[in-house]
Amino acid sequence: MKVIICGAGQVGWQIARHLSSERNDVTVVDNNPELVRRATETLDVNGVTGHASYPDVLERAGARDAEMIIAATHSDEVNMVTCQVAHSVFAVQRKIARLRAQSYLDAIYSDLYRRDHLPIDVVISPEREVAEAVLQRLSSPAAFDTENFFEGKAQLLGITVREDCPVINTPLRQLTDLFSTLRAIVVGIRREGTLFAPAPGDQIFPGDDVYVFTSTDDVTRTLEVFGKTNVKQERVVIIGGGNVGLAVARALETSTDRVRVKVIEKNRARAEIAADALERTIVLHGDGLNAALLEEANVSSADAVLAITDDDKTNMLAAVRAKSLGAGMSICLTNDPTLVPLMGPLDIDAYINPRATTVSSILRHIRHGRVRAVYSIGDAEAEMIEAYVLGTSPISGQRIREIDFPEGVLVGGIFRDRKYLKPTGDLRVEEGDIVAIFAMTSDVPAVEQLLQVSIDFF
Repeated sequence: MKVIICGAGQVGWQIARHLSSERNDVTVVDNNPELVRRATETLDVNGVTGHASYPDVLERAGARDAEMIIAATHSDEVNMVTCQVAHSVFAVQRKIARLRAQSYLDAIYSDLYRRDHLPIDVVISPEREVAEAVLQRLSSPAAFDTENFFEGKAQLLGITVREDCPVINTPLRQLTDLFSTLRAIVVGIRREGTLFAPAPGDQIFPGDDVYVFTSTDDVTRTLEVFGKTNVKQERVVIIGGGNVGLAVARALETSTDRVRVKVIEKNRARAEIAADALERTIVLHGDGLNAALLEEANVSSADAVLAITDDDKTNMLAAVRAKSLGAGMSICLTNDPTLVPLMGPLDIDAYINPRATTVSSILRHIRHGRVRAVYSIGDAEAEMIEAYVLGTSPISGQRIREIDFPEGVLVGGIFRDRKYLKPTGDLRVEEGDIVAIFAMTSDVPAVEQLLQVSIDFF
């Protein structure tokens, strides 16, 4: 499959990394020659330097034979024009654009993206995706990472193991005996910075970050098994009133839980926009790092503080200060994955990586065949893949213990007749099942073979 990725920044590079590793013909376009050089030197991709919206640049990138174009430059307008040129001049079949400006995303203007207007097949909004991720974190505050699967019937939870965890030093195979009715399975462990798929004899140690795939009905009990308690979030302080902060505040205002929200925004104009847009939320103008302002916002009695400005270091410092003043939990937005190891020592409870969130969203829309969803874990180290089981698949009709999975692959669950089934060795995979598989990035091609479907495009 030939794909053109316009924009070689963080998101474009990660998408190129995923698709090139799956043996696709990928060309990266950017007007910054250094970014193009970085992509071609570190990935198995072709590179073209130039403005992505120029027809001659797309021609050099091979648009005439391309089956998909992903426009992920920093300019909404360039992304939109790129898709238009790809459609009108080169008849590219599938076009995806990343758009940030909220005006372009307003539902009343959705008719704009018809094929006879602006022919964009999928519009990705990073701000909306990040806002959704923030709300998911709030729904499971004891987890540092969450994602829904099986139409909301199952969740992937990222849980940091502390000294008081009841199941430390316990082989994973014994968890099934100890909690026979618990529909949950550990699919990944990060230990000392390294992520791996555990074997049945592996144990969990304090300081580990574990990824648990569980039935949504068993989330509370799963968290208790790992020494966590979900506390209802009734008072929330948001530091940062930009697009993400505003979207989160609006969602909390309209929720049935009647959450009391306060927003702190340093930029006066942005604070005024937020104050006009929100009805029940108090908006404070000032620096989220100012201790006096945080006390005015009653951070000490807040159940959660969300530090979601556009500056990573500000978010981390604000989260640390809020916790020091007595906030129940802190969630920090960070674009730099190298800062993630600092979260634990700084007592920051959860983090959101906008890049990973956007990459996962784009992968969800470009995967194809019977793959329903893909969630990128960590710094693109692993994926949680949700896919249909075809009758021709090598795993169809086999018991899980009979399937020759690579070491870096584990089944998280099976969705059958709209019910979540916990995977056991004797459980037989049937045609029509939906299966959730944890796979290290290097093992994704093996998963393709097992599903007998290309984890590719539309």
